[in-house]
Amino acid sequence: MARPTLLPSSADHAAHIRRQAARDLFDYFESCCEGAVAVDGEARVVWITEPYAAFLGLQDAGSALGRPVEEVIPNSLMREVVEQGQPILLDIMAHGERSLVVTRLPLRDEDGRIAGAVGFVLYDDPRSLQPVMTKFSRLRAELDAARRELAASRGVRYRLEDFVGESAAAREVRRLAVCAARADATVLLLGETGTGKELVAQAVHAASPRAGRPFVGLNVAAVPEGLLEAEFFGAAPGAYTGADRKGRDGKFKLADGGTLFLDEIGDMPLHLQAKLLRVLQEQEFEPLGSNRVERIDVRVIAATSRDLPAMVADGRFRADLWYRLNVLPIELPPLRARRDDLPLLVAVLLNRQAARDGGVRRSVDAAALSVLAAYDWPGNIRELANVLERAAMLSEQRCLGADSFARILSPAGAPRAPAEAGAAGVSTLAQAVAAAERAAIRRALDASGGNKMAAARLLGISRATLYEKLAQHAGEALSLSR
Repeated sequence: MARPTLLPSSADHAAHIRRQAARDLFDYFESCCEGAVAVDGEARVVWITEPYAAFLGLQDAGSALGRPVEEVIPNSLMREVVEQGQPILLDIMAHGERSLVVTRLPLRDEDGRIAGAVGFVLYDDPRSLQPVMTKFSRLRAELDAARRELAASRGVRYRLEDFVGESAAAREVRRLAVCAARADATVLLLGETGTGKELVAQAVHAASPRAGRPFVGLNVAAVPEGLLEAEFFGAAPGAYTGADRKGRDGKFKLADGGTLFLDEIGDMPLHLQAKLLRVLQEQEFEPLGSNRVERIDVRVIAATSRDLPAMVADGRFRADLWYRLNVLPIELPPLRARRDDLPLLVAVLLNRQAARDGGVRRSVDAAALSVLAAYDWPGNIRELANVLERAAMLSEQRCLGADSFARILSPAGAPRAPAEAGAAGVSTLAQAVAAAERAAIRRALDASGGNKMAAARLLGISRATLYEKLAQHAGEALSLSR
């Protein structure tokens, strides 16, 4: 009697299919691409196709084996793929006067650890991708146009979810903003410059029943004092020298039915404060040079970075206007009071910049985050966005390191009293960066149990760079023998 044939288990069969698919896919790429190369965990070449070796000017493929990939391919990013474990699926690499379209993929062992990387030259001329890029550009232009049209129709760009952060302070701001959106009372936003007051104002409007009506903003500090009354209430024809012969509507009229955002309300002259108070109480006003009373339905959101109670005490701000504005105050915390939100804020801001400019999506490593966390951010989130944009413009790396920010951050924003502070508790920027760098390396070594390769991976740097840093800081609480 013949022994019955035993079918493999479903798990074994699936594993066999996956292995076969991987082999076939690799063979397919090798046969149809212009060249291919593989490196090990130290980014040394372990395999290269003969056509690619010839293109690179090598005597033969064997002469590349065992060499660091940068010696063979000067502009290669294979080491970055090995160190970060992330693929670079489509990129243009320069080689001499030629440009190559390449893709790079990390290779993992059976335990999921990075064992190396493989790269393929898909085309030796980027113009091969022209039809795809043309279609992509057209679709992107259409999407941008649709977004602009939608934003214009709603009058705002921001929603509550755009106030990023999971700290207790950030959650409290969103909670109060939701309360403000449900009510129709006057809102007063308090906080330093750059904390996101206009963003919150737009978010409150967008979440309120007035969302379908206009959102009009006016920066009181940006308008000359002599023109403020006309900006607020409009002007009748010929109301003053140089006035429009047809007259003009003021911001209250333009915002009728919606929301008027008055930024830097603390800079409003005293004589206009009385008129603003009357509008808030009566919902009516007279245009400049007119005897006609106009009724409106406007919800006011005011904002200031000034200390209004102190101004009231000094007689520079009307107490009755202060009470009328301070119905629902929302304090926006400075960035230095919500440092736990930095990683999320950095990621979101970098992604927004990449989406806006069509550039590469960047990230920052642990050492860079330590440097950013040590800075006081006098300009708050606005300054953070500016610093990230400058760092991205000045660096070719996808992952920004501490050095990318050391060139940008000013000594004035350095930590007030770090361990290595000099006279009067002031440290130089170099000292602040060094302290943050040592702290980041120490945490990475602790987290990796002293494994330097793993620590380097956590820090987003090469092992060679880590050894250099350890040598620099060897006499300062770090040891090469860890």
